[in-house]
Amino acid sequence: MAKEKEQEKGAGKGHHYDASDISVLEGLDPVRRRPGMYIGTTGIDGLHHLIWEIFDNSRDEAMGGFCNNIEIVLLPQNRIRVADNGRGIPVDIHKKTKVSALETVMTTLHAGGKFGGEGYKVSGGLHGVGASVVNALSIYCKAEVHKDGGKYLQEYSQGKKKSAVKKVSSSKLNGTIITFQPDEEIFKDIKFDLNTVVSHIRQQAYLVKGLKILIIDARGYEGKIDDSDIFYFKELGLELPSTSFYFEGGLTSLVKYYNKFQKPLHSSIFYIEKEVDGVGVEIALQYVDDIVDRIIPFANNIYTPEGGTHVTGFKTTLTRTLNTYCKKNEMMKESEGGFTGDDVLEGLTCVISVKLREIQFEGQTKAKLGSVEAQGAVGTVFGEAFAAFLEENPDEAKAIINKSILALKARKAAKAAKDSVLRKGALEGMTLPGKLADCQSKSAEESELFLVEGDSAGGSAKQGRDRRTQAILPLRGKILNVERARIDKMLASKEVRALVIAMGTSIGDTFDLEKMRYHKIIIATDADVDGAHIRTLLLTLFYRYFRQVVDAGYIYIAQPPLYKIKRGKEINYAYSDEEKIKIIGKDTDVSEIEAVEDSANVENEEEAEDSEAETKKKMNKVHIQRYKGLGEMNPEELWETTMDPAKRVLKKVNIEDAEEANKVFEILMGSEVPPRKSFIQSNAKLAEIDI
Repeated sequence: MAKEKEQEKGAGKGHHYDASDISVLEGLDPVRRRPGMYIGTTGIDGLHHLIWEIFDNSRDEAMGGFCNNIEIVLLPQNRIRVADNGRGIPVDIHKKTKVSALETVMTTLHAGGKFGGEGYKVSGGLHGVGASVVNALSIYCKAEVHKDGGKYLQEYSQGKKKSAVKKVSSSKLNGTIITFQPDEEIFKDIKFDLNTVVSHIRQQAYLVKGLKILIIDARGYEGKIDDSDIFYFKELGLELPSTSFYFEGGLTSLVKYYNKFQKPLHSSIFYIEKEVDGVGVEIALQYVDDIVDRIIPFANNIYTPEGGTHVTGFKTTLTRTLNTYCKKNEMMKESEGGFTGDDVLEGLTCVISVKLREIQFEGQTKAKLGSVEAQGAVGTVFGEAFAAFLEENPDEAKAIINKSILALKARKAAKAAKDSVLRKGALEGMTLPGKLADCQSKSAEESELFLVEGDSAGGSAKQGRDRRTQAILPLRGKILNVERARIDKMLASKEVRALVIAMGTSIGDTFDLEKMRYHKIIIATDADVDGAHIRTLLLTLFYRYFRQVVDAGYIYIAQPPLYKIKRGKEINYAYSDEEKIKIIGKDTDVSEIEAVEDSANVENEEEAEDSEAETKKKMNKVHIQRYKGLGEMNPEELWETTMDPAKRVLKKVNIEDAEEANKVFEILMGSEVPPRKSFIQSNAKLAEIDI
């Protein structure tokens, strides 16, 4: 009974919600033919986008005050179930479609309660395609509605109903339960990642105060659970792996979370929540001792990673407000000019959330807000409140202004250093670094730049490469850790400067991706601790200063073999210990395996005539060479295993979760020791130790 009462709390308040609130715009047929138009991609991001679409509908119920519990369950058979204790999708007959409103919502594109009427005042699911698109792209889908004393059910496959909506029993609950199984015809790799789900839902929990969200991983309980068991599986007595979220602090709590491993410059977090001209604006911010900014924007609780009008309004107002305060209080010399947008953003952590009645996104995946009214509303609300905050908190204001002045001076110093490097290049006729062995091709699309560790590996790579398309840049030692280094200090590093000039894109505000000289930059370091460290330093450099290069998909990591295995005249290369075992065979007698330190020993092995028994024995003997570095390979081996496009293995570097990547770089490469120590201790069991 406690469970039922808790669900009833979220339902029954406000406007009556029935079939008249459901609008129909067009059919569902195009979704399966062109799924990318609706979920962005049929890769791993699109797969998880299915969860977000269903979750957004439940979250919109919570935003309207009709729901206070949402449960997401990862079930066996690649199924996902999202349940809420909201009002429940209407099940009465829709006047236009002449079928149940539930069936209309689940099987008709652009049908939902968010196009007109009073079903929702604010929603993230503007297009109303969420449930129907998920249904169309699922081999199995089930909608279960608890509403008006009854439990209603309808099942589907690939967007088509299996039967009419029917009342299967009475019920004292309220809410909607959607269970779906993605179609393998659409998604080739169906593997939901729990960390991805938790990370996304955590953000949402901060954005809706008082909403309880429970995530359950029940994938290992095949045959023990029924996918219709609702809310917490209490009746089953199972202790399932779960994560729950509930925050009362809202955006202030979210800012604290993002700054968990940072040193704040001021103790109090700025916060404002206000509605103007029908647009709700909520902003929280705090400056930290860092050189990067973190702006996390939302529109109707939809994360908009590409920003949009709300972010533009915020940045413009922030710059103007700090310039006005600085000038009014004579905190900067006139000769220094004023702050630019980059100056005032340095070290800023800010969460922006706007809520609009009529909202426009650019594209179905809703990555960028296009609603013009959001810009003016954010500017008005934030401008007034932040100006008052600075006046009322002079110590915080001083810390923020001093941070921005430091950024301004650093920007000018960095520009001078960068101009010096570029000017020097011009005086030298834009000559490339002397140690760069460039390729003959002038086409960036087919050109590759290998970043190799040391002169030894560089020599082998230069001899073994395809000179037409492959360039080699040897790096001596470990490059500068740029995590907290500005451009002027960074360009003082000979190794970093050589790489910047070789790439041809310039850096900072003059960066131009179109001038990229290579569309593949391949990091090829040794398979040891030092090699891993150098690779991490290079990835930090690309992530912080050449993010567009990473986003374009131009960064790769080479996978050189760990072992060369020779049995008689047969030679194989193993890229892992598992592959080595597979090649030599589990039943191979260890006494027959001879590990050699130098490949020359294998190549120059005496080929004298032996007796038949001796020859057979020699043929069965396995010689294994363990490569510690690329420099141990001769040019032919390096080409065959690591550089030949027909045979090599490359890993493309991409950023699935930019904020999580940002946090990891801060922890591992930043100046704060305690967070790094904690991270290492927490993940020590996951480390692969090379002894």
